[in-house]
Amino acid sequence: MNDVGHAVRPATVNAQIVPAGTLDVLSRNEIARLRDATSSGLHTLLRSCALAVLTSGAMQDSARAMLDQYPDFDIQVLQQDRGVKLDLKNAPAQAFVDGKIIRGTNELLFAVVRDIVYESSKLESGEFNLDDSSGITHAVFDILRNARVLRARFDPNLVVCWGGHSISREEYDYTKTVGYQLGLRGMDICTGCGPGAMKGPMKGATIAHAKQRHYENRYIGLTEPSIIAAESPNPIVNSLVILPDIEKRLEAFVRVGHGFIVFPGGVGTAEEILYLLGILLDPVNAGVPFPLVFTGPASAAAYFEQIDKFLRLVLGEAAARRYRIIVEDPVAVAHAIQQGIETVRDHRVEQHDAFFFNWELNIDLRFQQPFQPTHAAMAALDLHRDRPPHELAADMRRAFSGIVAGNVKEEGMGQIEKNGPYEIHGDPEFMRALDTLLQSFVAQQRMKLPGSKYVPCYKIVPGNGVARNPAASQKNS
Repeated sequence: MNDVGHAVRPATVNAQIVPAGTLDVLSRNEIARLRDATSSGLHTLLRSCALAVLTSGAMQDSARAMLDQYPDFDIQVLQQDRGVKLDLKNAPAQAFVDGKIIRGTNELLFAVVRDIVYESSKLESGEFNLDDSSGITHAVFDILRNARVLRARFDPNLVVCWGGHSISREEYDYTKTVGYQLGLRGMDICTGCGPGAMKGPMKGATIAHAKQRHYENRYIGLTEPSIIAAESPNPIVNSLVILPDIEKRLEAFVRVGHGFIVFPGGVGTAEEILYLLGILLDPVNAGVPFPLVFTGPASAAAYFEQIDKFLRLVLGEAAARRYRIIVEDPVAVAHAIQQGIETVRDHRVEQHDAFFFNWELNIDLRFQQPFQPTHAAMAALDLHRDRPPHELAADMRRAFSGIVAGNVKEEGMGQIEKNGPYEIHGDPEFMRALDTLLQSFVAQQRMKLPGSKYVPCYKIVPGNGVARNPAASQKNS
């Protein structure tokens, strides 16, 4: 604040930049669409995603707050005789050093342009067949291949790390230590690209890779347009991919990853867990090895006990057999993942499946189709007993996805402002467990960054039909 009480605007820079990555030329039609600010154009999407990259490392979880902070920011794509340029107006000064854009930021910025142009052109032309499961999987493959994420002739070594962006310092330091142990063993890291548990493993791995003199290491960040603005890419990401929606983003994780680690998190992490376990509980996937470890410091033991209890109640003991919980032991985590990846390698050799893309894993269409969390859709979710666990997991995943949308996504936040909280109906015991789990996330500040008050975007409605508003018990939180 200045001496008259007004907020000081952050410093900005005007610049024209050329690509440091792989994007060299665009067609006139592609550039026209990127400059088109109407609802049918791509400029609004380009502006929000580019601003997220330029504010890399910012601690925030609101797309609106970011746009409000830089209201005059603009980006235009220019086609020059010698290739593409980006014209930046009022760009965040933090992305520049002595007037020159940081190289890593430059690479990620052009990755944004690359993915937006590629996906929009494919969707517009109808080349992506999104009406069946196989077509969606091939669309995910094409996007990852175009981003040059898929590497042939390399042994499996990619570890996907999930966890919250709003975690304690102790939990963050633990994720770094785990990443360090993974890096010492030559493993690369893939996360959702944001801060917190998405950054820590990458940061730890960079030190280990340097010690081991590993080069060409991969720190892959997978995101999607409605979440990138709330979770700006962390500065360590060296390969950014923007998928069209959350479902394709989640499928990309399970197709490219060889081992999975889940750190403490909030509703987004719970959504990822339910998505993955729902797929693994499909009888078709019973024989597919899939290393999965839940881990955190000793202080997170109660968190994982609660997650474990919820999963056993809702999905059964078969779900619990698909993961291991390891507390306060980064070396044991690294060993478990290393051994699991060796099993994955042997299995894929036997099945003649690719190392770089898990074609064998069956993903049911209900996990692939985009879920629009309207109030009607949230209220209609079938969260009752007597359903196959993998089908129940699909709807429970959607419930958490809706809460994520109501928390941080622009469209979801707008619906909550207009129509009030979502109502979530289901089996009374499930709803009590869900309510308890969500309340614990709020109490532990896993729904918002520390220092900001959480306003619930949901109501739990048990079997008796009486809505329970979680705000009533949060007045003192």
